[in-house]
Amino acid sequence: MKQAHGRGRAAAVTALTAALTLALAAGTARASSGDEIIGYPGPDGLIWIPEQAGTSGFVSGGLSPRLDTFITFGCAGGGTIEVAFHLENHPDRDPAPFTVDCPESDPARVTVPLGTGLRGGFQAWVTASGPSTRWGATVVQPE
Repeated sequence: MKQAHGRGRAAAVTALTAALTLALAAGTARASSGDEIIGYPGPDGLIWIPEQAGTSGFVSGGLSPRLDTFITFGCAGGGTIEVAFHLENHPDRDPAPFTVDCPESDPARVTVPLGTGLRGGFQAWVTASGPSTRWGATVVQPE
């Protein structure tokens, strides 16, 4: 029973962290002239930032070690984004910083599989080449 209660608490903390992250991102997001850079990931999403302009980042926690983890970053509006992603408990599995070329119109997207066995928190920092470069991100753990 204690173990089940701990999972419930972890799920609640994860949901709260994700909601706060989304609220912070939404407060500074710029309206898109078309579709979102990244669509809604569904119930498997831990993080969803549909669209953000310029340089920014996010933090969260609550990775489940039994599920595969995938990160997706996309961008549009010209220029590039450089993505740095850090796993607090697994720095040896951090994807190297990577760059995404951002077309003017339709978004470019890159998905990086991180595998299973991850637990704990994570953070990302996106450095945009200009303030009008738009980007979005998801972190998902499909059931």
